Amino acid sequence: MFLGRLVRVCASAVYRSGVPAGCQGVCRGSSVRPRLGAPSMSRGCVLSSGRQEGTHKSSARPPIILLSAAAFSFFSKLVEDKDEGLTPAEENIVYNLKRAKLSIMKGEMEEAEEILHRTLRLAHECKSKRAITYTYDLMANLAFLKGEYENAEKLFKTTLVYMIDGGVKEDDNSFIEISLKLASICAALKQEDLAVAGFQFCIITLNEKIEKEKDLSEEIKTAEERTNTRLLLGLCLDSYARYLVANSQLFHAQTMYERALQICREEQGELHPQTVTLLSDLATVLEAQGRFDEALTYIKQALDSAQKTEHPNQHVILGNMAMILLHQEHLVDAERIFKEALTKAEEKKDSWSIYYIQEGLSELARRKKKQEQNL
Repeated sequence: MFLGRLVRVCASAVYRSGVPAGCQGVCRGSSVRPRLGAPSMSRGCVLSSGRQEGTHKSSARPPIILLSAAAFSFFSKLVEDKDEGLTPAEENIVYNLKRAKLSIMKGEMEEAEEILHRTLRLAHECKSKRAITYTYDLMANLAFLKGEYENAEKLFKTTLVYMIDGGVKEDDNSFIEISLKLASICAALKQEDLAVAGFQFCIITLNEKIEKEKDLSEEIKTAEERTNTRLLLGLCLDSYARYLVANSQLFHAQTMYERALQICREEQGELHPQTVTLLSDLATVLEAQGRFDEALTYIKQALDSAQKTEHPNQHVILGNMAMILLHQEHLVDAERIFKEALTKAEEKKDSWSIYYIQEGLSELARRKKKQEQNL
């Protein structure tokens, strides 16, 4: 597979030099880039605001996939693998990794960086490849969260090298998760060919895995494991769809969103936050294609579920609905909903959404003036 070959190329350089790639200068000298977070389907999600250019403006999010809630799934395996047993040195490393994770969640990035550099030295001193691997993974996530994509790319590749050396297969969910992050980094760095190859590697590999495992017994593959794999596929489809929207490939993005929505509905239900997110995103992709009636159907479903669950980002969905109504020339309804969205966005202090809602209100005012002039 593509990313597997890419990692193996990196592996030879890592082992020839004797110094793990990305060890020096990690998370130093880069400014944090403004970005919108995207949710992880398997861990509870947050709808992101913001609009990008398509045929019309759509509200799909940029191709960035990490939030702190989703950033530590691979690291968690070290903590949860009780049956394997940890050496005293590894237990000390796990303690330090937990401290670093807590610092990241509290926004104390410099402290987390210092802890992780000390932890990496400890991991090398005790010659535990397992501990080295998990430490690199957490360092990579820290760099990613800080917007230091080139450092994150080196660290994630190094993580995959150690995983492959430790016998992890390319269709393992943890391998796919990191490969997806690498694809998103390539997208952020405008490495278009690598980004597309990475997204497609993840989706194809997971589809093949699901097909291969569908007839296995519960003793071999539990229901929970099957669900996690399907949710990871949904996340990959969602991430690829956002990349496609950013590159104006709207019809292809629609197909990805529809597949992701189907998985989310089947595995997590109609009222799950991610289902709401995907309904809204699908609506805006349809809007961007000029298919306003279909878009309105989906955005109404999203708003209904959001109101039932007191979704924290109703203002985003309301703004999307108002934009669709604006394109349909339902100006009275659009104005009412824009104003409701603006009130909620101001309560949330969501400056990004406020900006785009105000842009929508400005466009609405221009259309009202034009109508009045034509009377």
